[in-house]
Amino acid sequence: MIQVIDQQMLTGERALFKSKSINIMNSVFADGESPLKESNDILIQNSIFKWKYPLWYCNDIQIDKTTFLEMARSGIWYTHHISINDSVIEAPKTFRRSTGIRLTNVDLPNAHESLWNCSDIQLNHVSAKGDYFGMNSENISIEDFTLVGNYAFDGAKNMTIRHAKLISKDAFWNCENITVYDSLIIGEYLGWNSKNITFINCTIESNQGMCYVDRLVIENGTILNTNLAFEYSTIEVEAKTAIDSVKNPISGMIKAKGIGEIIIDDDEIIASKTRYELQQAGERFVI
Repeated sequence: MIQVIDQQMLTGERALFKSKSINIMNSVFADGESPLKESNDILIQNSIFKWKYPLWYCNDIQIDKTTFLEMARSGIWYTHHISINDSVIEAPKTFRRSTGIRLTNVDLPNAHESLWNCSDIQLNHVSAKGDYFGMNSENISIEDFTLVGNYAFDGAKNMTIRHAKLISKDAFWNCENITVYDSLIIGEYLGWNSKNITFINCTIESNQGMCYVDRLVIENGTILNTNLAFEYSTIEVEAKTAIDSVKNPISGMIKAKGIGEIIIDDDEIIASKTRYELQQAGERFVI
């Protein structure tokens, strides 16, 4: 039988410790750590979390129209199969070592160090602000996403992003198997030390971006204000704009309207391993 908790003020440490099969609605979790620790099969609706560590070691959690205030920090760790909809998570450091995460129409205005070491993640219509978002997480699907915060997705693996706006210095470092579609990425030093990174129909602005990448693919890219790009990377780049400068690419192909400067200042780089197809003043040049 499902227990219903309606319009309650819940206080004290472990207020609903080890709860099972309960519906919580119109309620407030106030002072008291770990109110739902070790709980399973919980539905939470139209409620407020005000204090630390609300959902640790939990399973099968559904949350709708609920708010996690700033002090509900480090809120969802070691928890599996959790869905959050139409909610605000103001608390930082949410989601650590958790799996089966589904966020739909969720705002994270203080997402510092959130979504670390997690897997099997779906984000739909999510906005976030904070540094170090998504570090070392994997198996991620993202649709309609806005992020303002540096060092995003460091160490992430197996991720697809569609229709995103990312304002993030040092985004996608140390990553593997990342594909980004129809998105805007603004930030210095994009994608260093990564493997199998693909940008399709994206706009990119990045000082010294996309260096030290093993197999970088850009299809139909708009590359703006980007210089010293592709150093020590293997590349297949197709840009519909000019690129300000390219430095020491290892090998591959660059197709672009033009390149302001090609810099080869490392004696170990064999310049002929990279081909260039450029269109300038209505003419096409192959180098």
